Amino acid sequence: MAQSDRRRVAEAGAVLALGAVEARDRLASGALRAVDYTEACLARIAEAEPQVQAWTWLDGDHAVAQARALDQRRLSGAPIGPLHGLPVGLKDIIDTAGIPTENGTAVDAGRVPAADAVIVARLKAAGAIVIGKTVTTEGAYLHPGKTRNPHDAGHTPGGSSSGSAAAVAAGMVPLAIGTQTGGSVIRPAAYCGVVGFKPSFGLIPRTGILTQSPFLDTVGVFARSVADAALLVEVLAGHDPADPATAPLPVPRLLSVAQSRPPVPPTFAVLRPPGYDEADPEMREAMDELCGLLGGQCFEVPLPAAFDEADKVRKRINFAEMAKCYYALERRGRAQLSAELRAALDEGKAVPARDYIAALDWRGLLNAALDPIFERCDAIITAATPGPAPKGLAGTGSPIFNGLWTLCGTPAVTLPLMWSGGGLPMGVQMIARAGDDARLLRNARWLSEFAGSPDGGAASDREQDQ
Repeated sequence: MAQSDRRRVAEAGAVLALGAVEARDRLASGALRAVDYTEACLARIAEAEPQVQAWTWLDGDHAVAQARALDQRRLSGAPIGPLHGLPVGLKDIIDTAGIPTENGTAVDAGRVPAADAVIVARLKAAGAIVIGKTVTTEGAYLHPGKTRNPHDAGHTPGGSSSGSAAAVAAGMVPLAIGTQTGGSVIRPAAYCGVVGFKPSFGLIPRTGILTQSPFLDTVGVFARSVADAALLVEVLAGHDPADPATAPLPVPRLLSVAQSRPPVPPTFAVLRPPGYDEADPEMREAMDELCGLLGGQCFEVPLPAAFDEADKVRKRINFAEMAKCYYALERRGRAQLSAELRAALDEGKAVPARDYIAALDWRGLLNAALDPIFERCDAIITAATPGPAPKGLAGTGSPIFNGLWTLCGTPAVTLPLMWSGGGLPMGVQMIARAGDDARLLRNARWLSEFAGSPDGGAASDREQDQ
């Protein structure tokens, strides 16, 4: 390789190593051009995509054209947005005007929306670059797409936001967006070793996104740090009159709070969710080690008995609403749907109206049961998944440790703090009260620094806090 080529590779590597917040600051100041950043991402995609297969639609020329326009805007002195020049990957159930959005199913092959989803409009207004559409499982349910785990191509990346998690983990983009109805943000983030954040239900609008379950569907994000996730969600959040789950309330200051220090060292409640006894021994050992590290800053508490039924209740709601929401999809091409999706739709059709309506009451019941726990702690911590990403690509792993928090509508974040003996990442999941997103992110950043850095920086912070 020529010296000039080596220099370009080194420069591109340095650019891609930047966190989204730092890259944003450099882009805003002109120290980094949006074109250079975008081209570095495209080069990384070209290198890693043959193995990872995170993208279902990508147009490098379109991305570079957006970047050039943003560079010209900054040079003109016009105002720039909080995501100026940052490339973002979008799960392929999020509508993009003039760009295919095929929902992971052959039934919608060739579908090109006429309008952007609300969050895509917000991304563009904030100066983000829509670099491409990432692979989703079929209809954002269980049947996997082509994406592979960046850490080991023989293992699943999780789902349903498979491509979004893998693209961030592989260094292709600094930020990506997914959705969660069961465990579709937290699980793939944990399997791929990145930060995944599922905010409180209703914080981010869903207009223009494939509807699977109106009571459960939640937009979430993938990033390499808690601050980066906060940066993105703060732009996406806010009221949308077309989405009744959102409310006309001020957008929380997620980034500034996430970057601040807690006034006192946080205390965590450690929960063992249903199914924990069957979790991988490596996951249980890693959680025990984390609790030992936290010492007196954590305490174990039993999960209220009502949560034993939470998984069944969530599925009842999910399947009943999916049977309704996917009715048109099924009519247009039931034979083209996977056996997994057809079975879920059939199960949903069989749910009695009485049982579905009663299931909707469980969110209030479960959150009331959590109140005594949250009165004693700053956040709950638990395993994000039963173990590292399972081997094989025929499935996407179990969402059993995630779905109960989706049902509750509480914010959840996973941190890549642990590794299996086989070299695969494992995530620690943190949960807070509904609406307490900013405080959760602040405590997540604290825990990430406390437990995630072996270089002494976290240790010095630990000593200062204590």
